[in-house]
Amino acid sequence: MSQRDTVIHLVAGGVAGTVGAIVTCPLEVVKTRLQSSSSGFYPPSGHKELTSGHVTCKSFPTPQQRRRLCTGGYPRYSMVALSHCGVAPPPPHRPPGLVACLRFIVENEGPRALFKGLGPNLVGVAPSRAIYFCTYSQSKSFFNSVLPPDSPIVHVCSASAAGFVACTATNPIWFVKTRLQLDHHTNRITAWKCVQTIYQQSGLIGFYKGITASYMGISETVVHFVIYEAVKTWLTTHRTRSGNFDANSKTSRDFLEFMAAGAFSKTIASCIAYPHEVARTRLREEGTKYRTFWQTLSTVCAEEGPRGMYRGLATQLVRQIPNTAIMMATYEAVVYVLTRQFQAPSAPSSTTQFYAEAKTKRELA
Repeated sequence: MSQRDTVIHLVAGGVAGTVGAIVTCPLEVVKTRLQSSSSGFYPPSGHKELTSGHVTCKSFPTPQQRRRLCTGGYPRYSMVALSHCGVAPPPPHRPPGLVACLRFIVENEGPRALFKGLGPNLVGVAPSRAIYFCTYSQSKSFFNSVLPPDSPIVHVCSASAAGFVACTATNPIWFVKTRLQLDHHTNRITAWKCVQTIYQQSGLIGFYKGITASYMGISETVVHFVIYEAVKTWLTTHRTRSGNFDANSKTSRDFLEFMAAGAFSKTIASCIAYPHEVARTRLREEGTKYRTFWQTLSTVCAEEGPRGMYRGLATQLVRQIPNTAIMMATYEAVVYVLTRQFQAPSAPSSTTQFYAEAKTKRELA
């Protein structure tokens, strides 16, 4: 791959990630809070003696409170109060729906709260996606030279290498973003203040809490790109056989197909590897009992059941499908535009690595 093509993939990845992050930021905030151990979507009770998990002399209802419990004064917390007298506590609250979560944030924290963490997200998403797509493209060129070209093993190795490099380089940015999104207070903490607090509490190593979960999340990216490449190959083969494929020109249909392929592959990958996201969010919480990746998954499963490891999955899919579709289509579009713009005039038939891949797949088919 030429240096020009490398720059094109670098720019395309950065632009694609930025566009996707801005459009889906409110959904990202809701998803992160649902994944946490305390989402903040339930207003705190004014009667802590009825909801506390610690038994004290104040835990037992007074005569006045018992009368209110019997007449429905505390309908939501009556079973919780009685649980201290030997009755099993009620099951955890069902998380509210996406619209209810968005409304709760706006009403209690203001509309700006929907974009908490957007600053670090914008700072990190461009270099993260740029590093990822550039590493993926470079790794693919290398593995294609030593392994069967465009085979699934090439896609797996390329996606793994790209995910590892991107996670290691940008984990501190995502750590700060998660802390900001988990902040439920109306007096918003700034990103710089968050950085100072983390550094004072844990030093530089504190910015890498949850990186093990991020590494485990590479499996999601691997599944995503393997399926995406397979779908894209199938689409290319289908278009070639129908005689409607031209590697040197792209239409709106091509970009719609890229969006559909990206959304489809990401949905499957997210469902398979989602628990690592819950573990990563829990590890990034401030002052929690979660210490390591496997200990976190074990704790969540023991306390909340298997469903606890999939908290926020619905919101994640609602966010991830348009985000991935927008990102992949933007990436392919920017690559195409820049390639046409900076194509060498002396070699009108030359193409970038992206189009060379399409040509190779056509020939293999």
